[in-house]
Amino acid sequence: MARTLAIDIGGTKFSVAGFNGGELSLVQTEATDRSGGPRRMVDQIQRICQTWRCDLRFVPDRCAIGFGGPVDFPSQTVTMSTHVSGWARFPLVDEIRRIVAAPVVMDNDANVGALGERFFGAGRDCDPLFYVTLSTGIGGGAVIDGKVYRGADSFAGELGHVTVEPDGPECLCGFYGCLERMCCGLWLERDYGRSAKELLTDPGFVRRYVVPLARGLKAVIMILNPARVVIGGGISKAGEALFGPLREELNRQITSWSHARRDILPAQLGDQSVLYGALALADQYL
Repeated sequence: MARTLAIDIGGTKFSVAGFNGGELSLVQTEATDRSGGPRRMVDQIQRICQTWRCDLRFVPDRCAIGFGGPVDFPSQTVTMSTHVSGWARFPLVDEIRRIVAAPVVMDNDANVGALGERFFGAGRDCDPLFYVTLSTGIGGGAVIDGKVYRGADSFAGELGHVTVEPDGPECLCGFYGCLERMCCGLWLERDYGRSAKELLTDPGFVRRYVVPLARGLKAVIMILNPARVVIGGGISKAGEALFGPLREELNRQITSWSHARRDILPAQLGDQSVLYGALALADQYL
């Protein structure tokens, strides 16, 4: 029975989990220290691993990571983080392998979250599945025939940087009107001075918010025709206050002759989609 260390690295927080076989036995979540960059993150992960090793006798046989930014999967390197500086080409896999003294595999967190929901959550037995994370940023991942579809260069699924407002405001990527710029938690708070959680309690705001969000999802549905779209991340916790208006707006936008499914559900695993996805990633590659 393999012991798997699962790591979910995001722009706001990161989580470390221990699985004994398929059972989640340990979880620790801490705030991301953006000013400390990757070195501070590695030090925090090392501290957690050392504590678990000494106090709980949890010694992993393998480790899988979901990283909150583009990852070059074949070379197992971080491409960059659009939210935290210092990550470009950072040798994260090498650093974690040094800490755990075991094999390590890494992918973009949305891809890993897609695996989690496909095998353990709201997307069980749904193929193709598309997973969207609405959080500090916005990412997407497609699972086809039980495997992540990464494309030719590991950049498939980057839904957050699909243009949904051509004349919209500038995004961190340098272009304008990206889905992430219009709908992610980071920009909602900067634009409105209130958290996404608070904003989504206002039905009038939600009706406006779902228009660009549905444009992004329409692109997914028209191109991929997934059996289901699962939406995770902190913003998805608004529940039916978000999903009801979103489904209505999506039905309004989808081309009238298209009979493609519009099956949209919140993530079943909540904050643990990426952690369970890391377990699935480890099962497939380690």
